[in-house]
Amino acid sequence: MKQGPEFVVAIPARYGSTRLAGKPLLDIAGRPMIARVVERALRAGAREVVVATDDARIADALAGESIEVCMTSTAHLSGTDRLAECVHKLGWADDTVVVNVQGDEPLVPEEAIRTLARWLVEADAPIATFAVPFDDTETLFDPNCVKVVFDRHGRALLFSRAPIPWHRDRLQRDRVSPLPQRAWRHVGMYAYRASALRAFAAMPPGRLEQIEALEQMRALEAGWPIAVTAAPVPIPAGVDTADDLERVRRMFR
Repeated sequence: MKQGPEFVVAIPARYGSTRLAGKPLLDIAGRPMIARVVERALRAGAREVVVATDDARIADALAGESIEVCMTSTAHLSGTDRLAECVHKLGWADDTVVVNVQGDEPLVPEEAIRTLARWLVEADAPIATFAVPFDDTETLFDPNCVKVVFDRHGRALLFSRAPIPWHRDRLQRDRVSPLPQRAWRHVGMYAYRASALRAFAAMPPGRLEQIEALEQMRALEAGWPIAVTAAPVPIPAGVDTADDLERVRRMFR
């Protein structure tokens, strides 16, 4: 079997959440959620797993886990900025492959983590991410479901909260008509080179980034290639609400 590239997993975790307070520490089958995410990252074969947080309560919850915790500034506006501080503090080499796994995804498949690390290297890009086909028009028109279009080489052309590509005749006439071909939903997992994280955090927000509230647009506006590939396995939704938490707890039971 082909050996994949060496990679690290960085997990940004904030204690504050507008919809679910203290989310990383909520119990899932006897362990805090953040510990369940760490388990997945370790099983994926990461060389190193680091939790990036600005809250001592999260660090304390992982004290007995033999996992490195990187304490970061409370001023960061995004998880990407938090990871860039980790890159600086931990001194990762520029070519280090860093897979960003969110701290509220206790069901993230190990295969997805490995595949994203490999795709970054094979595509020779500073950033790589996943997409999955839309299967209904309701989610296509949901602004919380981010859309992406990419070229034949798997390089992102545009991310948007609006339906793209826009089928001029069919969708304008009837929003519940069949989906246009090749409508893809962006899955918010990323792999980066450590050098890209440093440079990204140093750039000012882009105009389209601010309009759409999508930080990946900062890279596109700067002319960076973002490699996009189809997710190799279904990626379950993360935990955003109390209902999500109960769903995950049932699966662990």
